[in-house]
Amino acid sequence: MQTTPMAPKCGVEVSGVQLAQADDATMEAIKQTIYEHGVAVFRDQDFSPEDHINFGRRWGGIDVNNYFPLNEEFPEIALVKKEAHESTNIGGAWHTDHSYDQIPAMGSVLVARDLPPSGGDTEWAHMGAAYDALPDDIKQEIEGLEAFHTADHVYKADGLYAQTDMGKNLRGQDLKTGAIHPVVIRHPQTGRKLLYVNGGFTIHFVGQTREESLPLLQKLLDAAVMDDNRCRLQWEPGTVAIWDNRTSWHNAINDYAGHRREMHRITLSGEALAA
Repeated sequence: MQTTPMAPKCGVEVSGVQLAQADDATMEAIKQTIYEHGVAVFRDQDFSPEDHINFGRRWGGIDVNNYFPLNEEFPEIALVKKEAHESTNIGGAWHTDHSYDQIPAMGSVLVARDLPPSGGDTEWAHMGAAYDALPDDIKQEIEGLEAFHTADHVYKADGLYAQTDMGKNLRGQDLKTGAIHPVVIRHPQTGRKLLYVNGGFTIHFVGQTREESLPLLQKLLDAAVMDDNRCRLQWEPGTVAIWDNRTSWHNAINDYAGHRREMHRITLSGEALAA
């Protein structure tokens, strides 16, 4: 197993591993790599839906997504797809998956199944590097601060997706979500301090209104995606990306109009977050 950095502060490409055949020692090395670097990319994988599910179970539980369409034969697998005639994609803004849950998902395993001829890249940003780069006065200001996360404005019947051509494909419009998490968490495995807010689901700081929260929240969101804190993946057939939702954000780039893209995602169960 060899690793090559994707960017100075975020992401690695891993070679010399077939995920479906990884032994226990290799699995442990993969986990530690993802905890540290935020995302790991594996090329040229022979990875069936059954392999995908078995691999996900080796991490622990699988969180079935409440909103995305599911694979009919393998409902543990969510379909992240955009048809050639559609204009809106899923995940086309910086976010981290399931931060609106009381116990957010640990991570995700995303497999390329049908790719456009070009475009459809995914970006990640490292939240440990984002926190480290904050000015000391901002670090002091957010120490002990908590924030409220929800997905209701995105997925509800009159939410953001419902106003697009993607809305008809999604589920769970009647669900209510909401969770409070520290703005700065410690990674459960590495102990590293991480910035834990995101533009998709973080609404306001506890004890403040949305309007009162926005100036500081926007500073944090801007700091998180500085150029030297990001990596970018150009997908190929047989590519699998695994990321840690505590350590990273991601953004699916929507630049392949007129072409179909389908990815298969398993979401890995997490644990309660703490400062």
